[in-house]
Amino acid sequence: MRPALLDPLFAPLSSLPGIGPKLGELYARLFGQESVEDCRVVDLVFHFPHSIVDRRNQPGIANAPPGVIVTITGRVDRHQPPPGRSNQPYRVFLHDETGELALTFFRVKGNWLEKALPIDETVVVSGKVDWFNGRPSMVHPDYMARLGEADNVPLVEPVHGLTAGLTSRVLRKSVEAALARVPHLPEWIDATLMQRQGFSSAFDAFHRMHDPRDETDLDPQAPARRRLAYDEFLAGQISLALVRQRLRKVAGRPVIATGALSRPVIDALPFSLTNSQETAIAEVLKDMAGEQRMLRLLQGDVGAGKTAVALMAMLAAVESGGQAVLMAPTEILARQHFTTFARMAAPAGVTIDVLTGRTKGRERDAILERIASGETQIVIGTHALFQDNVAYKDLVLAVVDEQHRFGVHQRLRLTAKGISPHMLVMTATPIPRTLVLAAFGDMDVSKLTEKPAGRKPIQTVVVPQERVGDIVDRLRAALAEGKKAYWICPLVEETEESELMSVEERHATLASIFGPAAGLVHGRMSGPEKDAAMLAFKSGETRLLVATTVVEVGVDVPDASIMVIEHAERFGLAQLHQLRGRVGRGEEASSCILLYKGPLSENGRARLSILRETEDGFRIAEEDLKLRGEGELLGTRQSGTPGFLVASLEAHGDLLEIARKDAAYLLERDPELTGERGEAIRTLLYLYRRDEAIRFLRAG
Repeated sequence: MRPALLDPLFAPLSSLPGIGPKLGELYARLFGQESVEDCRVVDLVFHFPHSIVDRRNQPGIANAPPGVIVTITGRVDRHQPPPGRSNQPYRVFLHDETGELALTFFRVKGNWLEKALPIDETVVVSGKVDWFNGRPSMVHPDYMARLGEADNVPLVEPVHGLTAGLTSRVLRKSVEAALARVPHLPEWIDATLMQRQGFSSAFDAFHRMHDPRDETDLDPQAPARRRLAYDEFLAGQISLALVRQRLRKVAGRPVIATGALSRPVIDALPFSLTNSQETAIAEVLKDMAGEQRMLRLLQGDVGAGKTAVALMAMLAAVESGGQAVLMAPTEILARQHFTTFARMAAPAGVTIDVLTGRTKGRERDAILERIASGETQIVIGTHALFQDNVAYKDLVLAVVDEQHRFGVHQRLRLTAKGISPHMLVMTATPIPRTLVLAAFGDMDVSKLTEKPAGRKPIQTVVVPQERVGDIVDRLRAALAEGKKAYWICPLVEETEESELMSVEERHATLASIFGPAAGLVHGRMSGPEKDAAMLAFKSGETRLLVATTVVEVGVDVPDASIMVIEHAERFGLAQLHQLRGRVGRGEEASSCILLYKGPLSENGRARLSILRETEDGFRIAEEDLKLRGEGELLGTRQSGTPGFLVASLEAHGDLLEIARKDAAYLLERDPELTGERGEAIRTLLYLYRRDEAIRFLRAG
């Protein structure tokens, strides 16, 4: 049960004064919800200002700098309405001891200006001043008040994110109404830590965040923000620890690897395993041999050989008499993994099946029967593997490819099915340590840091868009020599607002040069269409594949050696690195061409030059985190990993480490959260909507 103390915050947003259906619709859009029914008062409490408008600057009319917000006190001299029905603006002139100012209004109806700005009255106006031919003018002032009511003009005004149709004044009123409902909360932070960090109470921190007096109050290191960032990290770390506690309660089944199947496979590999592959395999097998279930994250750059590690783990599961599954994020990838695994595991003679949403009818029934009887030892597929009608005889290991599409909740859903396999999660997106902690605090990590033997470095060049003709000429020569190339575009179709080159338009241009050798693939195509386009490229029927980022994850065409990325400045570093990893997989020396549209921002230039300097995915991920923040790095919005409300991994990484230790210490002392601090922590979990974790306490 949510503590009654929080009820006012979790009341519907429409319970605040003035929020009817029309305004509610705007708030729903602002908070990314379907309708206002899904919005709560607490959403406004966490909607913090991102900057301030400072109206304290009162330089006098003659000294007002252009384009800067100022506040002017002056006497109204005259009104100049537009003649007849012309489109001229309505002007009101006022003066102070330094000069004269024209207030300019467009499309004025009625006589409200005469009432608001009576002649000979002293008024206070605030807004931006523009100068034309030496004369200052203020178009539609933000505030106008008579001198006696000047206190109504806020001198420092917080600025919040808005959505079309919502004004800052209306939002501010709603925020103030929401803040009035914030109760005095029980203290969940340890007293010594409070003192050491100089934290105020949560109640004070919320009010302080919404009432910044100057720029320093908005700084990530401002005391109020640090306090709330710590709360958010603590809520996250405690809920991850509770999930882990719950997952750990279901005992694992010790898997003893005999080597009977893995040895012939290793002997037949055309390459020898790298040191980090051997270390990772040893770590995985050690975990699986224990009484507790394995929960391990395997991080390895594109092409670092995660597949071989996963296969050894799966063979160990089969050696001990069980089954293993590998779940991939897409149909294409699942089928590709199937081909790779079937080839690599051939010497072991294991039975492998592939099951996706597109497996239908008799074929599907036959596969389901083989899985249920245990005849199929390794199953590869998409999330169709964990649907209700799939029954395993003895599932011992689940390998999940591409972690951030498979969060904590899916892991629990597996457990809820009564299946408690060991779990190995693979990701090719190198994740900085702080992010691993924040998103997957409940996992052990193995890293593959070396490239497999024979991989050649990829030459990366940065080229302005104007030289696209030269690139096409280079491609013409390369394709004539029998090479293959990718051309990546950021959009599917041309839109009015965007000048980005759409993939369809670019394909049309390139097809007019290269004819049927130019293929096309993008996310809006159906599954079979995508597969066909990929297959044509793999088999060499097409030699140039024009694509959106659908090729980012895992499509393996070893003889593709050129990657062109258009509008590279629009992509994140980690994504560019992923795309670049699609080439350089064969014998051929490979190159990656980053086309950008100038002028580049400072940040844009820094990002592209990091890619030119290094192919180390871990370094790139750390830089990406510094330059862009964690939300975008993980694509958090879609993925169920924590997109933070207050905290920022770059700014508050030190607090995350403290929160992790604090959570572990607390749960060791009070695993059911029944003590005084434990009760306060329950309130914290509800406030940050981590209440799912509380259900695990009850479920035990």
